[in-house]
Amino acid sequence: MRRFFLSLLSMLMITSASAQCPLKNTAFKHGEKIVYEMYYNWNFVWVKAGSAIFLTSKANYQGQDGFRSYLITRTSKSLDNFFMMRDTLTGLFTVDNVPLYYCKGAFEGKKYRRDEVWYSYPNGKTHVTQRYQNPKGEISTQEHTSSECVYDMMSLMQRARSMNPSDFAKGEKKYFKMADGDDIDNVFVVFRGTETISLKTGKGKYRCLVFSFMEEQEGKDKEIIRFFITDDQNHLPVRLDMFLKFGSAKAYMLSCDGLRNECTSKVK
Repeated sequence: MRRFFLSLLSMLMITSASAQCPLKNTAFKHGEKIVYEMYYNWNFVWVKAGSAIFLTSKANYQGQDGFRSYLITRTSKSLDNFFMMRDTLTGLFTVDNVPLYYCKGAFEGKKYRRDEVWYSYPNGKTHVTQRYQNPKGEISTQEHTSSECVYDMMSLMQRARSMNPSDFAKGEKKYFKMADGDDIDNVFVVFRGTETISLKTGKGKYRCLVFSFMEEQEGKDKEIIRFFITDDQNHLPVRLDMFLKFGSAKAYMLSCDGLRNECTSKVK
């Protein structure tokens, strides 16, 4: 799970976005809804600790049709007494998976942080405007222009679902630039191979492709999230293993609706 409104993008910038690193969406559609149960490792015991919901719908941003995806996570009332979490991640992107806007509002413990990123694509380059609000309410802003594509947690997650897994060899790394409110990091995704998993929620067994989302921290590769996505055209994230600063967590799919394609990866 990862860490504004300085100006609106002009119509010219939005129109040019479709030419910047597009990738045809083959995995999801308007109305997709995935519900998860979350578990935390508490003193070496996995306990049910909250829920998450992932929603995708049609959107129109500054005159351009696309999608809006939300990821909303929250701890249960029983865990709120120890560590309350209310996180909402929002991503807007074109129909061809080109990012337009990102926001993460994170209420964790007694602290609130907010990251925002606006994208534009002047002269064939990627320009991002970033805004970060720290827990003290202090706001910092910066801008960055790159000749490379830049993504955020939401747009990268949805883009990855439309990637062709046959393009990956086991152990292969693919590199990306990823923005939040105050930084742009060099991150990479590692393909771990295939695995058949049973969901803790009792919702069946699935053939999955396994990917690790990695960052370089202090000269070492650090795994942030491990994704288990269905080995079919939906590439549905049915399990997420999250490696947090204060421990680890897992999210298991509880239900899904509004899928674009037939779910052929479920093992009977």
